[in-house]
Amino acid sequence: MRIVVLNPNSTEAVTEGIDAALDPLRLDGGPTIECATLAEGPPGIETDAHVQAVAAPIARFVASREDSAGAFVIACFSDPGLAEARRATRRPVLGMAACGVSTATALGSRFGVISILEQAIPRHLRYYDALGVRSRLAGDRAVGVGVTGLADESRTLDPMMATGAALRDDDGADVLVLGCAGMARYRERLEDSLGIPVVNPVLAAAGMAISILAPRRPAA
Repeated sequence: MRIVVLNPNSTEAVTEGIDAALDPLRLDGGPTIECATLAEGPPGIETDAHVQAVAAPIARFVASREDSAGAFVIACFSDPGLAEARRATRRPVLGMAACGVSTATALGSRFGVISILEQAIPRHLRYYDALGVRSRLAGDRAVGVGVTGLADESRTLDPMMATGAALRDDDGADVLVLGCAGMARYRERLEDSLGIPVVNPVLAAAGMAISILAPRRPAA
């Protein structure tokens, strides 16, 4: 079986980072995990308009790959096009934000989210309400770096460390969630430095897809 992880922005560096982060889930006998880039997407999903604009292209992509995939993961923290994609296929479609937050609430009492830009936070808050997890949110703080800037470690790592520390120390988070797929490369260093679990939501979603596709043993 094949799991297709779709980066809905057009930045190949983000897709490459996602692909590398998924290596621990590529196990002998397990599903093939393929990462793809939505060529029609903007360089980063950073505004409500971006979220709306990619919904239809995501649904078309999913429909076009239905025969070759067992499940899909949308690798953007806004879970853009999730409802549209689910209507376009019979296969499971998982959003990384929903899966990442679900994993965080299993690991701790209150989760914090490291977001990219301030303008994303109101959209995230609406989504936490829709998911029914707002009461478990310690805080959502932005690092002030856009999607395409995340690959520049000199601009990104220190603000992410500071933001994670503020979520832990000031907001009371006991688990953190990376609020953008492009942050994947920093997860282990954040976790080691901050001393609390840090969830890569792409890994969380792909792991859930693997569990969904796991073959069932025949009844005894």
